[in-house]
Amino acid sequence: MSSTRLTLRRAATVTALTAASVLAAAGIAAAHVTVHPESYAKGATDGVLTFRVPNEEDTASTTKVQVYLPTDHPVLGVLVTPHDGWTAKVTTTKLKTPVKTDDGTITEAASEITWTGGKIGAGQFEDFDVAFGQLPEDTDQLAFKTLQTYSDGKVVRWIEEAQSGDDEPENPAPTLKLTAAGDDSAGDDSAASAAPAAKTGGTATTTAADSSDSTARGLGIAGLIVGARP
Repeated sequence: MSSTRLTLRRAATVTALTAASVLAAAGIAAAHVTVHPESYAKGATDGVLTFRVPNEEDTASTTKVQVYLPTDHPVLGVLVTPHDGWTAKVTTTKLKTPVKTDDGTITEAASEITWTGGKIGAGQFEDFDVAFGQLPEDTDQLAFKTLQTYSDGKVVRWIEEAQSGDDEPENPAPTLKLTAAGDDSAGDDSAASAAPAAKTGGTATTTAADSSDSTARGLGIAGLIVGARP
């Protein structure tokens, strides 16, 4: 074999291995529970957050998802989108510090959303859509700690928050960045574009949930849910 052919063959092998490594790394990153879009403007109103939950197990299905919403910087007016096969329960908590809005003072906010009854199989993912009335203005990011329960009883805790300058933790919590009001980059990766991807071949089951009463009183965003569906 000529030296030229040997060099080309080695180069092709290295390229293939590099590509495989990149794809593997991308697969690992994609396996995390994430929230979309990645950012919103501080104080944004009438929007949608999509929690994407992939199944990491080969022999078990995801049967329960619990998303915890921060109450020190509360998300107001939370409503869930119905998803076939899933039932959602929204738990509200009395706020230590009430939030004043144009519609009045809010004393309670959603602290947890739990989806049960459905199934996310191996190699599949599910998108869970959550509409909100208003995001907080007094923080730079929101971490939504999440528990993912499998049919074999295993619970994966997506609760670790990355510290400035540190590498991404092993089980990172879905995190939403909050940017200065008027920042055009906020919300570019919109939930409206993320949700159709799931409907066109990402999951074995279309998601569905029972809407529970939350702090949506007076915020008037029920119509948004219908408009957000593709």
